[in-house]
Amino acid sequence: MRERPVSAVPGIVLTSLALALAAQIVLRATAASPRVQAGDLSSPPSAAILRLASLGEPIALAKVLMLHLQAADYRAGNPTPYRNLDYGRVEGWLTRIIELDPAGQYPLLAASRIYAEVPDAAKQRQMLEFVYREFLADPDRRWPWLAHAAVLAKHRLRDLPLALRYAEALQMHTRAGAAPSWARQMQAFILEDMDELEAARLVIGGYIESGNVEDIGELHFLEERLHDIEARLAASKPKP
Repeated sequence: MRERPVSAVPGIVLTSLALALAAQIVLRATAASPRVQAGDLSSPPSAAILRLASLGEPIALAKVLMLHLQAADYRAGNPTPYRNLDYGRVEGWLTRIIELDPAGQYPLLAASRIYAEVPDAAKQRQMLEFVYREFLADPDRRWPWLAHAAVLAKHRLRDLPLALRYAEALQMHTRAGAAPSWARQMQAFILEDMDELEAARLVIGGYIESGNVEDIGELHFLEERLHDIEARLAASKPKP
């Protein structure tokens, strides 16, 4: 019986086989013992090994590895999901997954909305810093996760200077139109929360004068905020 050439096999079949093989290679290389604890998440393979294992399908492998990472706490029987994981290794896996699929958004969503939500301030900060660093590599696409990081820093960590740092990065590194105005204007409102009224006045005034605010309702809102801040500044000045 004559063998069929590989080119005759449907592409979807070849892709499925390649992905299955890649997953076997990676998961076997990182397999843990039956008594693994949640904190014993293995370190990710090197970028070179993952490129080899992907067999030309890095995006597909990235999706498999994301599932592998998120299943780690359940495999370990962790009663408190994610909290007991080694976050240095979590960050390593997320980094490798982004390297495989730079356009993918799920690793940063997981970092900001899952791993940064644990009741552990040090681990929250680690994930927020990870999101910040990855944001800088592609600001116009990754702004949603840094915006959420700013919200977490303000409301969960109650760290206004950290929230301001992230908000300033949003304003500085995203292009008008790429990120919505509310995200690029977070800086002004955090300054106001910090009672840095003069700085907030300058920032909001800059937005208004830039001509980039096209929505009438938004423009009126900013003008009202500016008027309120100016009134507060005037009231705080000592009377002669």
